[in-house]
This record gives sequence, C-alpha cells and structure tokens, in this order.
Amino acid sequence: MKFLIQFIRVFVGLSFVSSGILKMIDPLGTSYKLEEYFNPSVLNLEYFVPYALLIGIILIMVEIALGVFLLIGFKSKWTVCGLFLISILFLFLTWYSAYYNKVTDCGCFGDAIKLTPWESFYKNVVLFIMIIFLGLKSAKINPILNLSLTKWIAFLVMPISLYFMYYTLLSLPLIDFSNYKIGTNIEDGMKLKEGEYIPAIHDFILESEVDGDLTTTILQKEKVLLVLMYNLQKSDQISFEKIKKVTDKALSKNYIVYGVSASLSEDFEVIKKNYQLNFEMLFNDATTLKTMIRSNPGLMVLKKGIIVDKRNWIDADKLVLN
Repeated sequence: MKFLIQFIRVFVGLSFVSSGILKMIDPLGTSYKLEEYFNPSVLNLEYFVPYALLIGIILIMVEIALGVFLLIGFKSKWTVCGLFLISILFLFLTWYSAYYNKVTDCGCFGDAIKLTPWESFYKNVVLFIMIIFLGLKSAKINPILNLSLTKWIAFLVMPISLYFMYYTLLSLPLIDFSNYKIGTNIEDGMKLKEGEYIPAIHDFILESEVDGDLTTTILQKEKVLLVLMYNLQKSDQISFEKIKKVTDKALSKNYIVYGVSASLSEDFEVIKKNYQLNFEMLFNDATTLKTMIRSNPGLMVLKKGIIVDKRNWIDADKLVLN
C-alpha cells in the first residue's frame, strides 16, 4: 500500500507539473483556449474574455504549484483538496468539450501533446480517481525534504512560474510546438502526408482585396517579411513605431513586405496613415494568425516559403534580415 500511495503521488504530481510547464511555455496559447471556452457558442461567458490571459496565468501557476506541493509533500491535506477542486474544473471542461463537440483541443498540454476531447476527459477521470485515493491517504503523504527547504520551494514555485511567463510574453515561447516553427517549409507542410487526414498546414492563405489569393506567389519569393496582426484593435499602438523602422529596413534590403490581419482594411488604413507604413495588407483568419505567432503584431521572415525567423514586435530590432 505504501508503494501504491507514493507511486500515485508521483504520477499525479508529475502530470500536473508537466501539464503546467507546457502551458507556461506558451501562456498566450492558454488564454486563446480559454477565450474559446468563454465564446457565446460554448459556455457563453463573454464577460471573462478580456481577462482570459490573467485567468490563464493564475491557472497555470496553481497547476504547477499544486503538482510541486504534492511531490515535495507540502501541506498534503490542503494540496490534495486543491487538486480535487481544480480537477473538477478540468473534468467539467473536458466533458463539455467532448459531449458537445466544442473546443476540440482542450489545450491540456499546450500545443506539445494533442489530445482529442474524449482522450482529455478520460485522462482527467483517471487523475480524479487517483486524487480521491490520495485524499483518503493524505496523512501518509509526508515531506521528502527537511521542513525549511520544503517551505522555500513552496514559497518560490509560483513567483518563478510568474517570472517565466512574463519573460515569455515579452518575447515568444522558448519552445515552438506549432506548425509554424522556424525552419518550417510552409509549402511542404501544406501537402497531405501519408497517414494524415488533413495537411499539417491547411489554413495558410494570403489574400489581397485587389489581387486575390497571393499565397503561392509569396511562397516563391526569395525575401518576404510578414507583419502578422490578428486583431488591429487589440494591437499595442506603440508597436507600430518599431514596425515602421524594421519594415523600412526590410524594404531597403529588397524584401517584399506585407501586413496580414483578420481586421477590416479600414482599420489598417488608419494605422498606415498614422505611422506612414510602406506596405499593404493581406487577409487571413485570426485563429491561423494566432497559431503562426504569439504576438500581436508579430514578425515572420520567409525565404522561398521557409520560415527563417520569427519575432515578437518588442524584439523587432533583433529580426534577421540578410
């Protein structure tokens, strides 16, 4: 019995820590997933949409902290209670997704591990049963380190997680699990591979109001800089001062430069005039643009369809423009 308790303790603890860390690498991705849940067609909680990032950060910190607390044996009774409550939330969300076929990827492990809604639900059922078992045996979950070190680890885990997410939000995820990571050949990704139901990249479209679909043409160009802005109304206006500098630099080096957004062309024309931007706008779906880069706006450099660099607008001056 002692071995079983410790095994389940480690299994549950590592599950929560690993899930939290994979979300911590990409907190914006977690906020996008929460926005899907808050959508009127899902849970109809639109009031929470503006707070999706804050809620996501809190959930990630709590998930990691509870997993670490369980592993080190910090206040085991309260830790298991916390795990029980957060598991009820995850159980409900994944059941709702599976039963009503809403939010078809719950984002349980960020973009690193893709699970179907029912796979996510069954995973949470198993964890929930294990947490109930640990609740019945919480008196036998003891600290594995001395009391002073245990308290220090418990005290530091949430601030460290918060700082890491802050750093990530000011740049880009340290590990890019998307289909648009640096080195990706977009045209190749758009081809259906053996064993696939749909191509890895099936939603990459660059469409002009004047010239129509320019996707193939742009993917064949030697030097392309795309300014990705999924929602211009949510873009930080200060960013366009940096965007202006880097796009002018790119144009001087014979790059083809386009903005890409899901916003109205009228919104772009206002920004273009205010900041004297020297490029036109193309259109793509907001969800695709969020997937392509976790920044609004963000910058992507293409060389004959291969992604050679990506940057948050904050790091625009670090963009590689050969």
